[in-house]
Amino acid sequence: MSMHLVEANGIEINVAVAGQGPAVLLLHGFPHTWQVWSAVIPDLARTRRVIAPDLRGLGGTTRAADGYDAGTLAEDARALLDALDVATTEVVALDLGVQPAVLLAARYPERVSRLVVMEAALSSEGFPRPWWFGFHDVPGLAERVLAGHEGEYLDFFLRNGTYDGNGVDEGVREAFVTAYTGTESLRCAFAHYRAMTVSGDQVATELKDRRLTMPVTAIGARSVGDTLHRQLTPFADDLAGIHFEECGHIVPLDRPGALLALWR
Repeated sequence: MSMHLVEANGIEINVAVAGQGPAVLLLHGFPHTWQVWSAVIPDLARTRRVIAPDLRGLGGTTRAADGYDAGTLAEDARALLDALDVATTEVVALDLGVQPAVLLAARYPERVSRLVVMEAALSSEGFPRPWWFGFHDVPGLAERVLAGHEGEYLDFFLRNGTYDGNGVDEGVREAFVTAYTGTESLRCAFAHYRAMTVSGDQVATELKDRRLTMPVTAIGARSVGDTLHRQLTPFADDLAGIHFEECGHIVPLDRPGALLALWR
């Protein structure tokens, strides 16, 4: 596996690349970096070219002043594919990465051969948003309150994101904490939440006129369940819904084997 800084859509995107073959683009969520896919990349890379970027403002990617809406993030992904000379890819997304993945597939269906999305909601319809959405949404508040306590705060999500509550591998945890430490890093993380109203409107508007024509798999686990599958049903021509039993929110770290089974 190699790491690259790739100029795309006006920012530098930190991206892990591994393997050869048909491409698969992996889009992470909060509070993650590309390393949320670390348990599945080695297997995928045996037969595929794996592309796992840090989202805008997160990890090693540019701490941009703006552009945290799903539409811009979709264009970040499209520009990254262009820069890496990837014409067609599977797209796999978790949490915050799901809305950009759906827009990428809707806007550029010729570029997305398959869409796999998990543990997210396209809108708040039928899915009451947890308390931290409101906390993160208030401009300037969460980053001031949490500065100096990033590890403790991330541990809440990492423990609750695993089925047994034990959190993730210590090395991965440390990578996440490092990536989210500091007021500016936190600002960028919460900017994704502050753009959610715009992102939701973008998804609703664009799916009125476009359908998802490629095979789509919506995966639910303990936190979100079948919400994503239900929300995608009106818009996807070839949709499968899967529920992973005894699996927490952080699917690729909590049940990597179950996820990898989709490619076997």
